[in-house]
Amino acid sequence: MNLSDPLGNGADMAATGFVRCADEDDVARHLLRPSFSNDGETVQLLAFDGHARLISAERVEATLSGRCAIPPTRWRRLLGPAVTGVLMAHNHPSGVAWPSEGDLACTRAVSRFLRPMGIDLFDHLIFVDSGHFSFRRAHLL
Repeated sequence: MNLSDPLGNGADMAATGFVRCADEDDVARHLLRPSFSNDGETVQLLAFDGHARLISAERVEATLSGRCAIPPTRWRRLLGPAVTGVLMAHNHPSGVAWPSEGDLACTRAVSRFLRPMGIDLFDHLIFVDSGHFSFRRAHLL
């Protein structure tokens, strides 16, 4: 399944895409999770080079509109000639890890935006207290 396919069976994808806190990798556990609170939605963008080294990061506070609004200035600061991949993550203070229609649309838009530049969207993670949802693990990327 990819981002242009219908969602299919939500229960199957939720089970496939959810990662418990105890099973999170180092990037999720030590770099991303501490940057989120339950005060409001925040988006984290991490840029990596061809050797999987973190080379830049941007934090964007979510807007009240509920739409995917990452300002162009943030993309300009994040993306450089050495960037080959981006990891996108945000939190759901509601505690529901399942992606909303807005999350799905935003992920599609970011993937389409990065692709012509030769940059891969490695994953989009949604953090809640008990773990996180991975678009890649749920086969949505």
